[in-house]
Amino acid sequence: MNESPLFFNDLLNGRIIMLEIGHVHTLLIEQINDSGALLRFGDELVLLPQREVTRAMEVGQEVNIFVYRGRQDRLVGTLNPPVAQVGEFALLRVSQTNKYGAFLDWGLDKELLVPFADQPERMKLDRHYLVHIGIDNSGRLLASARIERFLETQNNLKVGQEVDLLLWKFTDLGAKVIINNRYGGLLYREDLPHGIARGDKMRGYVKRLRDDFLIDVTLHKVGKAGRDDARQVVLEALQQEKTLPLTDKSSPAQIDTLLGISKKAFKRAVGTLYKEGIITLEEECIKLKATKRDK
Repeated sequence: MNESPLFFNDLLNGRIIMLEIGHVHTLLIEQINDSGALLRFGDELVLLPQREVTRAMEVGQEVNIFVYRGRQDRLVGTLNPPVAQVGEFALLRVSQTNKYGAFLDWGLDKELLVPFADQPERMKLDRHYLVHIGIDNSGRLLASARIERFLETQNNLKVGQEVDLLLWKFTDLGAKVIINNRYGGLLYREDLPHGIARGDKMRGYVKRLRDDFLIDVTLHKVGKAGRDDARQVVLEALQQEKTLPLTDKSSPAQIDTLLGISKKAFKRAVGTLYKEGIITLEEECIKLKATKRDK
C-alpha cells in the first residue's frame, strides 16, 4: 500500500497531469445521461451516479467530487466524501469480516478493506480501530492499522507552532497523538482534557522536539503567550464569578471543566495573579480582591 498519485493524460490540453484517486477534485461535467454525470478525470471519465445529479447541473459545469474506484474497477465520484482521504488517519468501525480481511464503514457505499497483513491484531466486528488510508498500485483504496509504518521521523516543526492533533492511544504518560497526519507525538496526562477519547481531533501546540523523534505537544500556547492566555482565562472567570471553587488540590478534570485549561497552566496563572495582588487564596477557593470601586 502506498500514497503515490496516479498519473493521467490530460487529452484536452495535451499534457501529463497528476490526479489522485482517494481525494476530492474539481472536475468538469462532460456529459449527462441516464446513468448520471460523466466528468473528465485525465484520460478517463468519472461517473457521478444519477442519484447524486441535481437539476442545476449542466455540461461544462465544475463540480467538487471525491474520486475512487467502484465495482468493476470503474472510476466513481460522490458529492459526499468519506470521513478521511488517502494519506489521512481515522477511527473507523468494522462493519464486516471475511476471508480477505476486515471492512470498515467510512461513509461510502464501498467499504474500506483492511487486509489481514495490515492488522496487528485480528479485527472484530463493530469495534473501532484507528487506521491509515492508502492506495495500492492498481488504484484500490485500502486501510492499515499498522500506524507506526506511516509516521515520518523527520520534521520541520518549531516549538510553539500550532498543529492538528488526532488522539491515537492512551499510555501511562498520557496519550500518543498523530500530528498533522504525519508525525507521532505525546500529549502528557496533565494536559489531557476531561472526557477526551481515542480518535478525537483537536488543535494543539508543539511543546518540545525530542531526540527520539517524538514530539511533545500541549493544547495550550507555550512560553509567555501560553502563560498570558491562562492568566486571562482565570482572571475573566473571577471577574464574572468573584470566587472560583478551585485550589492547587483540585483535580485536572475539575479545572478543565470550569476553565478549559490544564492544571499546570492553572497553577501558573494563579501564582501570577497572587503575586500581582489581584486574588486571595482561601482553603477551598480563590477570590478576586475587591477594588476601591467595588467598596
